Amino acid sequence: MCAICGCSNAEHDHREHGHGHPHIHARENGTTIALERDVLAKNDKVAERNRGWLAGRDILALNLMSSPGSGKTTLLERTIRELQAGLTISVLGGDQETPNDAERIAATGCKTLQINTGKGCHLDAQMIAGALRELDPEPRSVLMIENVGNLVCPALFDLGEDAKVGMLSGTEGEDKPLKYPHMFRAADLVLLTKCDLLPHLDFDVDRCVAYARRINPCAEVLRLSARTGDAVDARYGWLRNARDRQRETAFA
Repeated sequence: MCAICGCSNAEHDHREHGHGHPHIHARENGTTIALERDVLAKNDKVAERNRGWLAGRDILALNLMSSPGSGKTTLLERTIRELQAGLTISVLGGDQETPNDAERIAATGCKTLQINTGKGCHLDAQMIAGALRELDPEPRSVLMIENVGNLVCPALFDLGEDAKVGMLSGTEGEDKPLKYPHMFRAADLVLLTKCDLLPHLDFDVDRCVAYARRINPCAEVLRLSARTGDAVDARYGWLRNARDRQRETAFA
């Protein structure tokens, strides 16, 4: 079993996964844990360099993580269009294939770059390091990193971001925070999306929020609909506060 993603194919290597780091398959638990720590340690060193690069340019970086289809791109489109008059935003988008999301983001007028990971199940710090220099986000701006749709691996890999945002749509089961605790434990903000559909779904919102807070009592949980715009102002408020906190830290 893969030390990072849990894949059971013992024959594949890092070139097949497209991660840029080795996926180690070891039979003994002690060896697996040691190799996993080694992979993550190497990633963390690059992530710290990314963090320094971003901080030196006064750029707030957010890592958006969720399962496929939770509404990350739709929320980004609305956020960019509604905030672009007063806030410069750029986007790094991660997907296994196609430029579809980047084309949608580019249509807003936002600077964007697509990272296709092939068979890879998440972005890592080395991918971000190369993409940052190509994208060249403006100083004193906000960088949104739209991670590959996956509720497991993205939570493990530090990209050099200032905060992680976990997203869960109303079309998913309310027990997702319990099934994928690492994702929600890592999140600084949890967004419950597609709330306009809740009247048509068998989804217990209060139970979902309780599960998320059980896993991560410190995370703020917000409910919204990117399609209708309901409650997105609360998310914008969180974004502005995160920007203010990042600047206070940078100049402390």
